[in-house]
Amino acid sequence: MDLWSFVIGAGVFFGVGSSSFKIVNQGEEALVASFGKYKRKLPAGPHFILPFIDTVSYKGSIKEQVLDIPPQQCITRDNVSITADAVVYWRVVDMEKAFYRVENLRQAMANIVLTQIRAELGSLELDETFTARNKINEVLLRDLDDATDPWGVKVTRVELRDILPAKAVQEAMEMQMTAERRKRAAILNSEGEREAAINQAKGLAESQLLNAEASQKSAILEAEGQKQSRILRAEAERQEQVLKAQGTSQAMQVLLQSMKGNPQSQEALQFLLAQSYISMATTVGSSGSSKVMFMDPRSLPSTLEGLKSIVDTPVDSSDLPTKGWNT
Repeated sequence: MDLWSFVIGAGVFFGVGSSSFKIVNQGEEALVASFGKYKRKLPAGPHFILPFIDTVSYKGSIKEQVLDIPPQQCITRDNVSITADAVVYWRVVDMEKAFYRVENLRQAMANIVLTQIRAELGSLELDETFTARNKINEVLLRDLDDATDPWGVKVTRVELRDILPAKAVQEAMEMQMTAERRKRAAILNSEGEREAAINQAKGLAESQLLNAEASQKSAILEAEGQKQSRILRAEAERQEQVLKAQGTSQAMQVLLQSMKGNPQSQEALQFLLAQSYISMATTVGSSGSSKVMFMDPRSLPSTLEGLKSIVDTPVDSSDLPTKGWNT
């Protein structure tokens, strides 16, 4: 009888002990109720509760969770039907509120997310829904966080995944985009042609300007060359005349010296004068601005005799101009 009492007592002890010893895993929390009324919250770790009085009413996760919102129909402000879906990241920050203040937390959150998405997309036009996605996410996050705060839930992130208009609207948008791209292509093509024409005109103008400058420089250089050529030619003629004058002066000096002691110097002077006359006639005949003189070859002896008679006249050396002659 004592053995059976021991066995029964040990079974009761272990049964009561196992029911009063609770272990809560990391990332979870448990709620303890006493006679059906909330008493306390159990964090992660081992815990003891009063047997037959305290019970674990709920144990749930406090880690961040993902709520997938299925696609739903929405109407934009310009009466365009679109389909949108989203994903919501949330976690429980107060297990007591999450269990005692709402019956089905996930279902309640899904319904409020759907309501907020419809309200937000209904306040925008179709084009704004594609360009203001980040702004929509921020508004949804703020509104959902405020709405779920009484339930002890913290919404950390909201992302709209797909916003799809109706098929007819998609076709119209594709046609609009095609027309817009053709318009841009035509504008770019016309701008390219205009730039090409401008560049061609600028190139032609610059080419003509360079040609004109080159022609001007060539004319200037040519004129400068002609000027230098005339100057050099005149300088050469002047030096030639100076040399001839010097030679004539020296010859006259030699003749004058010879005439003083030699009676045949008269004939030499006559020959020099005749040669000078013939040279002068040749020069006059070759000059472009001179007159043409005609002389009968048969009268040449008489002409020379006339010159001889002039030369036969005794010449006084004092009458010859000797100033400026260099020997």
